[in-house]
Amino acid sequence: MTSNSWANGLVQTLKNPKSHIISSNLAVVISDKYPKAKHHYLVLPLEEIHSIFNAAANKFNIFFSPQLNRQHIPLLQEMHLLALNIIEIKGEKQNNFKIGFHNQPSMHRLHLHVISKDFISDCLKTKKHWNSFNTQLFLNYEDMLVQLEETNQVKRLESALIKELGNMDLKCNQCAFVAKNMPSLKQHLLEH
Repeated sequence: MTSNSWANGLVQTLKNPKSHIISSNLAVVISDKYPKAKHHYLVLPLEEIHSIFNAAANKFNIFFSPQLNRQHIPLLQEMHLLALNIIEIKGEKQNNFKIGFHNQPSMHRLHLHVISKDFISDCLKTKKHWNSFNTQLFLNYEDMLVQLEETNQVKRLESALIKELGNMDLKCNQCAFVAKNMPSLKQHLLEH
């Protein structure tokens, strides 16, 4: 499987109704195939939107997806409602979850992460995984909505900041502990 086909994996999953946990006429909820916590779900719109940023162009410079803008706020609100719904269906509490988007998405297709803050998972293996959810590399749903309302787009982070955030220390998301490596962080997380 090439990296491009991996990046397009969400589109394939979206086409498979058996993978849908819940859905509406605008979006579906699926389980993340490589969950980074006990609970990790993705909310995907049925509308083809490439990512949280401006439309991407293919090699012929033809835009294949609409630009995310204020007009998409009702869709994003519906996606958020589905996020809250999956938390309720699973019998969990909303304050135990993070709901948002990666500021440096690796997968094609807009997707909203609904992830429990425990981060207990065999799939959580690297500093990149950790920092993608526990630094500014994770854009909370509410913050993204504010950006869209105020500027009609989501601003990309500067590449230097992305690199800096990716290299940040492994600081626990629940206390002041700083781990020296992923195994020690994962052991610490089990103690919470």
